[in-house]
Amino acid sequence: MEKEITIIWKDLSEELFMFILNKVKDEQSAKDIHQEVFIKVMTNIHQLKQISRLTSWIYQITRNSIIDHFRGIQKKQDISVAEIELPVLESNNFDYSRLSHCINQKINALSQQHKEAIVLTTFQNYSQKELAAHLKISYSGTKSRVQTAKKILKETILDCPNVTSDKTGKILDYKKNDF
Repeated sequence: MEKEITIIWKDLSEELFMFILNKVKDEQSAKDIHQEVFIKVMTNIHQLKQISRLTSWIYQITRNSIIDHFRGIQKKQDISVAEIELPVLESNNFDYSRLSHCINQKINALSQQHKEAIVLTTFQNYSQKELAAHLKISYSGTKSRVQTAKKILKETILDCPNVTSDKTGKILDYKKNDF
């Protein structure tokens, strides 16, 4: 059975690593979780009753390890939105270095709930599911909060006097302002 596990692990290893990396978005954390999964598989293989369920069993261990990882991060650092420094936004189409001041002001003017939703999903790369877990609210509530925050932010940015947009609200151009 150990030989079969080794063969299956070799087949699944790269796929599992990519699965983990897709979820945690950090290569070093993904490597750590990947190694942790391997150790858990090897130390708990005796609990597996049917070899035909090995792949799903390994994926369940992987999902649980990813959840444990995020729980650990949440306990280590309870993120305060006020402490997050908003980055200067850049794009290939425009030089947003001046406009970012306006955007930062608009983000800071949002309610605490909307500000937190925007900052964590946009600048801290939280998925909406991760945000729901962090805020301890439903996934649908989180989706609604993020959508509302984005809508409010878009409307306020379009009100900036130096922003030109088309009829659909797409930013076309802006004039640099000296702040």
